[in-house]
Amino acid sequence: MLFILIAGFFFFGCNQHSQNGRSRQQQPTGKAMQEKLFDANRQALKAEDHQIDDFVKRYKWDMKTTGTGLRYMIYKHGQGKQALDGMLASIDYQATLLNGDTAYSSRNARPLTFRIGHDAAVPTGIHQGILLLHQGDRAKFILPSHLAFGLTGDRNKVPPKSTLVYDLQLVELK
Repeated sequence: MLFILIAGFFFFGCNQHSQNGRSRQQQPTGKAMQEKLFDANRQALKAEDHQIDDFVKRYKWDMKTTGTGLRYMIYKHGQGKQALDGMLASIDYQATLLNGDTAYSSRNARPLTFRIGHDAAVPTGIHQGILLLHQGDRAKFILPSHLAFGLTGDRNKVPPKSTLVYDLQLVELK
């Protein structure tokens, strides 16, 4: 009787090990999974980049592109000082989605004031773009989703993975 019990445990244990071995072989390794995710991200970035290029062509904007993917166009030059990291900036702005829907605007309110390079509530692309401006400049920025509100959106007016178009004026620097 004891022999049957031991043989049962041995058989059950070997069977489990064999099943686990098969399931491990079917699962992609960490490196393979990482490559699949990188490839998916590259494809998503390419698709978003293509959408932005089509948008810019449609409006015939002469935009420059930074190394991070921010597109910008300064269409009115001010006479003020250059924006620098750590300065307090005030901007009047309108942020829209690529489909034209307005997400946010300061046009009927006070300008948005933030510390350049230090305010986590302001999208990274705005921090990067403001550093290209002088006080009084008016510009258009196109922020790919990774420079705006990313994969999750802002859970309010900006959907997940949304590109944002900002029309703004750098009103004041302190």
